[in-house]
Amino acid sequence: MRDAVIVEAVRTPIGKGKPNGALAHVHPVELLAHTLRTLVERSGVDAALIDDVIGGTVDQVGEQAMNTTRYAALSAGFPESVPATTVDRQCGSSQQAVHFAAQGVLSGAYDLVVACGVESMSRVPMWSNVPEGKDPFGPGIAERYPEGLVPQGISAELISAKWSIGREQMDDFAVSSHRKAAAAWDSGLFDAEVAPLEGVTRDECVRPGSTTETLAGLRSAYYDPGFAERFPQIEWNVTAGNASPINDGASAVLITSSETAARLGLRPLARLHSFAVTGSDPLLMLTGVVPATEKVLRRASLTLDDIDLFEVNEAFASVVLAWQQETGADLERVNVHGGAIALGHPLGASGTRLTTTLVHAMRERGARYALQTMCEAGGLANAMVLERV
Repeated sequence: MRDAVIVEAVRTPIGKGKPNGALAHVHPVELLAHTLRTLVERSGVDAALIDDVIGGTVDQVGEQAMNTTRYAALSAGFPESVPATTVDRQCGSSQQAVHFAAQGVLSGAYDLVVACGVESMSRVPMWSNVPEGKDPFGPGIAERYPEGLVPQGISAELISAKWSIGREQMDDFAVSSHRKAAAAWDSGLFDAEVAPLEGVTRDECVRPGSTTETLAGLRSAYYDPGFAERFPQIEWNVTAGNASPINDGASAVLITSSETAARLGLRPLARLHSFAVTGSDPLLMLTGVVPATEKVLRRASLTLDDIDLFEVNEAFASVVLAWQQETGADLERVNVHGGAIALGHPLGASGTRLTTTLVHAMRERGARYALQTMCEAGGLANAMVLERV
């Protein structure tokens, strides 16, 4: 029976998604091309053998339009015969690319495939793909949800209220993320996964000196009088300090079968064991990580206790903390090298960024099983289990 394994995983450093960010001068096609080029160089494979390149990008407009992944592959020097496509499952876009790539290998449709992602939020700001005055949802959604859906920040506040997650708890979690990320950098744990780009060698948003006292001084990021009236339970605990920043970055993983890896002399980092995707309440929106975790564990015939390491995307501290309450997972095994609050969240790149960090952490810590899950706009979540080989 065929399997699917990751044989290489790389990412750029992550820059601030602002005009003065360290990577703001780099076109998104070139961000992704850099990771694709590095992926091939580090693995030593002939790019002509790649059956497909599947990339995730969220705001597919402007400089991220026209199938960004295809032009990144060409810019990276891949032969014109290597195809590419770009997918959108919101924040989980490149994790979905991993699912599709692995499923292609398992089915026999692919022998060697790249899953990747990119987002340049400095050059293509979030919501650029929704022109002012345009409705991306349509009349059927308005009829089904007559009171209206809400932005992600309000969903994060609703989660905080529903699970009684206070400001101090979220700030403590955020500080921990920064400290773990800083420690990982200082210990050289990111060296194997990061491909420096134009003099940028480290993630720009990591703040080693972050403290709960500093974060306590930040004001609510999403306070709105209309939503305050509609949702009186909200305490407005979500701030820029306990949520992920906006960022620029790209990441990529190379996936094949064990048989092909052996034939090409490639060393597997981890086996892609099981996959799940699920929908959830689009109002709370970000809670799908809970049923997705349960679903992928059932498919893997594993329990939470079997999992040595978790990567749960830190879109907001309240999301991870609510997930932990519901699952009972040990936070000491979650995002052990820091998460998106510290490292950053370049939307389309985050899925394969988490995977890249996770496979390297598995090898460094001798973990047998690891689980990755991500919340996504619209009430969606991806989850997958990796196994050491």
